[in-house]
Order: sequence, then C-alpha cells, then structure tokens
Amino acid sequence: MSQLPKTYRSFQDTYPEVWQAYDRLGGAVHQAGPLDDRSRALVKLALAVGARQEGAVHAHVRKCLDAGLTADEIRHAVLLAMPTVGFPSTVAALSWVEDILTTEA
Repeated sequence: MSQLPKTYRSFQDTYPEVWQAYDRLGGAVHQAGPLDDRSRALVKLALAVGARQEGAVHAHVRKCLDAGLTADEIRHAVLLAMPTVGFPSTVAALSWVEDILTTEA
C-alpha cells in the first residue's frame, strides 16, 4: 500500500489510543461477515462515493488496488453510482479516482 496521507499519520501520532480503537473497530467489522477482500473494498469505495468524501475515495481506491481490483473495475464501481448520486457527484468521484490511478497504478 502506498504511504498514508500526512494528516492520517499525524492523527495516529497525536491520538494513538483513539486510532488503535478505530483500527480495531475496522478490523472487527471487516471480519463480521462473509464478504471477501475485493467485495469489501468495492462496498467501501461505493460508500465513500455516495458520501462525497474525497479523501475516503482516495483511500478506498488504494485499498481496491491492494485487493487486486483493476482500474477498469474501480471506474465501473464508481460509474454505477450515477443513477443514485447523480451525474455531478459521479464525475467528481471519477476525478478523485483518477487522482490515485494516475499516480499509483
């Protein structure tokens, strides 16, 4: 995985106990059901797109790549959001996806 953003690392350093609790929660919810790594990565990406969270989209594109998803699969997952979140939100999310795909893929 690529280097974590500076703000994220700063949060880890400033609030280690909070970050550890958050990290444990993330691990617990990932293991709570039957979805595999690829499916979980796509679901999390879709949630980030729907919430219009640029930083989260960046992070989840990285996680999708780490899970072995292709750039085309990632783009398709975002494109599927269009009927639900609308054209402007989808285009914004695609631009955030490209931020990562053009620097890390």
